[in-house]
Amino acid sequence: MLRIMGAFFAGIFLFNAIPHLVQGICGKRHMTPFSPLSSALVNVVWGWINIVLGVLIVKVWRPVDESVLWCAAFLLGGVVISVYLAIFWSNPDARLPWHKK
Repeated sequence: MLRIMGAFFAGIFLFNAIPHLVQGICGKRHMTPFSPLSSALVNVVWGWINIVLGVLIVKVWRPVDESVLWCAAFLLGGVVISVYLAIFWSNPDARLPWHKK
């Protein structure tokens, strides 16, 4: 069960890295946990932190064999974070709870 949960969270971290890397590489500001409008550099760093965490989770809790359940949990984590962020970013006033307005 821990491997399946690890796969789910690896999917979340790895898919969450995508918008931060894209925005950062394009030189655009984008929200991170640190600020509602973090610099491009902060976004690239945050994207890479997500990649490192996702890869470490995969390394520690990788499937012993080519588990369909593990792959499904990984993809489900990616879908969940993708759908959540699509809904979140659709709100022009989107803020994380600890960000001041």
